[in-house]
Amino acid sequence: MRKLVFVSILLAIVVVSLGAYTRLTHAGLGCPDWPGCYGLIDVPQTSEQIIAAEQAFPERPVEPHKAWNEMIHRYFAGSLGILILIIALMSLKRRAQGGPVGLPVFILIVVTFQAALGMWTVTMKLMPVVVMGHLLGGFTTLCLLLLLYLRLSDYRVPGGDLALKKYAKFAVLGIFILAGQIGLGGWTSSNYAALTCTELPICQAGWVDQINFEHAFDLIPPEKDSYEFGHLDHASRVTIHVMHRLGAIVTTLYLLWLVISIYRKAQSPFFKNAALSLGFILSVQVGLGISNIWFSLPLSVAVSHNVVAAMLMMSLITMTYSLKRKI
Repeated sequence: MRKLVFVSILLAIVVVSLGAYTRLTHAGLGCPDWPGCYGLIDVPQTSEQIIAAEQAFPERPVEPHKAWNEMIHRYFAGSLGILILIIALMSLKRRAQGGPVGLPVFILIVVTFQAALGMWTVTMKLMPVVVMGHLLGGFTTLCLLLLLYLRLSDYRVPGGDLALKKYAKFAVLGIFILAGQIGLGGWTSSNYAALTCTELPICQAGWVDQINFEHAFDLIPPEKDSYEFGHLDHASRVTIHVMHRLGAIVTTLYLLWLVISIYRKAQSPFFKNAALSLGFILSVQVGLGISNIWFSLPLSVAVSHNVVAAMLMMSLITMTYSLKRKI
């Protein structure tokens, strides 16, 4: 079961990566229906299939490259859902042996809701709150799988390091701060505000005068046929982007303080290495964020920014779990 959970973690990372790639290539509506694509289990390919598809969905002409991006993401996500179902069934079967049951079942519930969010992303035409929820659902699924893997692992920290126990609560706070920053990143992306600010460190000149919170964080937007490419005005997008930048500064400073504190107080190689790993991933993530602005959001960098955010959260969760349960 532990090996199966490990495979599921790897697959979840692939799904998160493909989700980011789908969103960033504007392929979220590459298939206008769900769970198929123009009524098929794959993408319309023959001339007859394309004609029939465009007659059924005249508002959405077939774009094969976008449709394949979307369907490949769905194939991998569906495979992950099947693996999680198997894990949940295995945990129920082995409950008499004392293994975790509640967490695998909860992960199954989360991934089921995540599938619903995937459907609503299409049926609600990329409504920002749904797109952001789908992003956070993917991250949540991945992190819960990691937590299950850690619970199934019997490692202990050599030597204890009891002096670090007090940092467990600060690490938990770090998880919430990082989760909030990931949420801001999802809101920035789902509202197409990633390129609104084109200069460093905060935004271009005059950004303070453009800040407007009136509609920037409205969860229920005005009704539209589609939210593709955004619906907010420039000032609202500037506000969203600036808040993401400020959140990045706060998150970086807090996690940097946590990394330095744990590294300086740690006696065991385990926590020294954990702190160094967290610090390295944090530095890569900051570099990717700067590169997104400096090079105008290249696709490879933007996708990597999503994936490394997931790796940063996984590293922080591993450290937190070890501080609380393995000393």
